[in-house]
Parts: sequence; structure tokens; C-alpha cells
Amino acid sequence: MEKFFIDILLPFGIGWALDLAFGDPEKLPHPVVYMGKWISFFEKRLNKNKHCLLKGAVFAVVSVAVAFLVGWGIVQSPYWLCAGGFATIAFAVAIKSILIFFCLAGHTLRNEVRMVFEALDRSLEDGRKQVARIVGRDTNELSAHEVRTAALETLAENLSDGVIAPIFWFMLLGVPGMLTYKMINTMDSMIGYQNLRYKDFGCWAAHIDDVANYLPARLTALLMVAVSSFSKGLSFSSLWRFVCNYGPKHASPNSGWPEAALAGVLDCRFGGPHNYFGEVFYKPYIGTNPRELNSSDCHLSIAVCFSAEVVGVVSLIVFRGLIY
Repeated sequence: MEKFFIDILLPFGIGWALDLAFGDPEKLPHPVVYMGKWISFFEKRLNKNKHCLLKGAVFAVVSVAVAFLVGWGIVQSPYWLCAGGFATIAFAVAIKSILIFFCLAGHTLRNEVRMVFEALDRSLEDGRKQVARIVGRDTNELSAHEVRTAALETLAENLSDGVIAPIFWFMLLGVPGMLTYKMINTMDSMIGYQNLRYKDFGCWAAHIDDVANYLPARLTALLMVAVSSFSKGLSFSSLWRFVCNYGPKHASPNSGWPEAALAGVLDCRFGGPHNYFGEVFYKPYIGTNPRELNSSDCHLSIAVCFSAEVVGVVSLIVFRGLIY
């Protein structure tokens, strides 16, 4: 029990508390920034001429291996550098806590979505600029309703990608697993697109991300449905049938599950045509009610996602404790 406390519970508790209090530290060096530089550096040099699919596959696999090995080395460094005793344990806990803090994005995600709705209250142009910070689609021609929809779709999807999935992989493989997941997710967000530039080179990155998110995405949807049925008096069985109906229809094998959960809670409709890098992609509709979204939907969505995060944290910690 003491080892579980030192290795898992204490560093995670500190890291999660730091995220809840501060969010992403904009002025500190962030591991994901360096992952992005790594991906950009090699993409520019490898994604040209022939054999882009093969080069992309090798690059994706090597990047995953490098992320895990670097994470393992960082976690082990206190035991290599210190003589032992309390100082070594404190150093190890501090390093793990900081890396966990960097890998979680719940606080920042909630703030960014909230700021989109606040920006729309000022003007449509402000809303478009604000939502462009958190979505990959082109936002210059979005209507106010489309801006709100994009923000809430991103909130649901990134509850999985930015919170539940990193915690899931931490509980399975520790900090190295968490950092590896962030590398996988960053690759997908940068090169995992089905357009002319990335469809070959980013193919493996996208498929690895699909595998890494398969269970976390469904767990996220289940948590959202569970907390909504408990706190809002909604029918669990009806919501879950809605999720199982619409989740698999999404263009992504994973994103549709948390998006369907939130669409079911809000009784709204997500999806439709989106513009990415000048190309129009059609995403099947999730839900049938095309009603206008408003600030109340933002507040409810953030509450549901935060509640799902808390329940997810507790559930995964209990699960990890049972198998430790």
C-alpha cells in the first residue's frame, strides 16, 4: 500500500491538483510543444517524394518508442542521480507530479470553451477567433451556432483525449505510458488527416491513435452518461442507446462516442460539413434536434464533463489499486 501511495496516488494527486488549479502553464516549457517540434521537423523532411506511407509508418513507430523510453528515463533519473532515501523518493514524486500536470488538460479545456461563449457574447468575429484556438477546422465563415457547436464538440472529444485517456494510460503504464499517449495524440492532431498532404504519411499515426483511444473514448462516454443520469435525472438506458446508435456513425471510430454522449445530454445535434485546410469534410449528424445552443448549454456541458472527470479519476485509481 505504501508503494502504491508513493508511486501512483501521491504523484497523481499532486499533478491533478496542479491542473485543477492552474491549467496549462503557458510560460513554462511544455513536453507537448517539444513533441510538436519533433513531429514538424521530421514531417518536413520525410513527407515528400516516394514511399511516404512507409516513411510515415516508421516515423510513427519510432516516435512512440522514443516517447516511452524518454519518459522511462526521466522517471528513473532520481534513482540514478540520488544516493537513496527520502531525497530520492521526494525527487521522484516531484518529477512524476510535474509530468502528470503537463499531460492533463481539463482546466484549460473548460476555460477555453467558456471563453468561446463569452467571446460570442461580444461579437461573432471574436467567437470565431476564440474557437480557432481549440479546433482544427477553418472558422472564418462559421455562424454563431456553428461556433458554439464546434466548441462543445471539442469539449466532449477532448475530455477523452486530454483527460480520461492520459489518466487511463497512466494507470496502466505509469508516466511513460502517459507521455507516450501524448505523443500519439499529438501526431494524430498534426498529421493524422485524410487530405492530400497527410493521407499517406499520417496514416499510421492516425491508426495508432485510434487504437490508443478505443477504450478511453468509450469509457468517457459511459462516465458522461452515468453522471448525467445521476445528477440530471436522465434515463441511463435511453442515453446509452443514443450513444451506441450515433457514436459509431462518426467519421472517427472514437470521437463520436463522447460527442454522442454530450449531444444526448443536451438534446441537440452535432456534426455536418466542416472545412479543413480548404477541403470540405462531411461528418454524419449526431442527434436529430437542430436547436440553437446557448450559454446554459455551455454551463451544463462543462459541469457534466467535470463530473465525469472526477468520477473517472476515482474509478481508475480504485482499479489501479486493486491490480497493483
